[in-house]
Amino acid sequence: MANNQGSIVKDVDLANPPADSVSELSWSPVANHLAVASWDQTVRIYDVSQSVKGEGKALFNFPAPVLSCAFSPDGAKVLGGAADGSARLMDLAAGTEAQQVAAHEAPVRCVRFFGNPGMRDPIAVTGSWDQTVKYWDLRQDRPLATLQCQERVYSMDLCQNLLVVATAGRHMHIVQLNNPGQIYKTVISPLKHQTRTVTCIPDASGFAIGSIEGRTGFHYVDESNSSLNFTFRCHRDMSAGKNAQNVYAVNAISFHPKYYTFSTAGADGTFAFWDKDAHHRLKPFPSVGAPITSTGFNHDGSIFAYAVSYDWSKGFRYNTPEHPTRVVLHPVDDAECKPKTAVKR
Repeated sequence: MANNQGSIVKDVDLANPPADSVSELSWSPVANHLAVASWDQTVRIYDVSQSVKGEGKALFNFPAPVLSCAFSPDGAKVLGGAADGSARLMDLAAGTEAQQVAAHEAPVRCVRFFGNPGMRDPIAVTGSWDQTVKYWDLRQDRPLATLQCQERVYSMDLCQNLLVVATAGRHMHIVQLNNPGQIYKTVISPLKHQTRTVTCIPDASGFAIGSIEGRTGFHYVDESNSSLNFTFRCHRDMSAGKNAQNVYAVNAISFHPKYYTFSTAGADGTFAFWDKDAHHRLKPFPSVGAPITSTGFNHDGSIFAYAVSYDWSKGFRYNTPEHPTRVVLHPVDDAECKPKTAVKR
């Protein structure tokens, strides 16, 4: 494994990172702009197209910690979801203050946009600990529709016409967005412990899920593809002894936009690139010394961003001032992410 290990020597820290833990990173679908949601009650947008260290493009203040962020399909707007139960929209072109566009009765844990780049007004989607997912026309005060979930929303992702909502109790709600007002079906996570993250496969055929138990799983929506479902162990430290191991949460899963290979990143401070079709680890990377809380490939797959910060797994007492908060850019070598097998679409 040591001979195959990737290098982080050329990785570059963004200048002026947030002052507290990073909850989510989101790349623009059309430009090298990176949104960073943080517990310091801000969403910061960096332009990394000209400088490897990035330039601050915009900063929006929220009244509470920001738990999620997402770019609109055209890259002109950013949505942020906060712990006060609100979601706010940031218009990068207008440069005005963030405007509230959604409300829940508990913290908004996840936000996404539903629409394509040619759509004039994409729909905002918000998932909350109040056990609902709501759709919002950004020109109206009331939700277009509300989905009642089995439990609190822990993670959520959307790709093309597929929306997947992961809740407490290991429930996975699958929604086909040609019929957004109804849950298509609900399945129980193939992983035995609490869900940490869910990410849709880019072709919308299924999703990947990570748990607190150092395990990742793949689930395909079409039951005729159920033979492709699988799980595997990762982010585990075997140095504890022959019959013991330290197990770390899988905090983030991201897909390469060209190859559909994927990354996992964990509370152990490591990330790795994988080939889902060959069930093969392409490239592991050394520890960065603290948990990785969020990741993402940019729109062409040439940059892999990862956030290094406290992940709250041990409670607020362990979030000390000495804990690092970094947003790091890894230049992607094509050989690191290119699958060993033909890409299945």
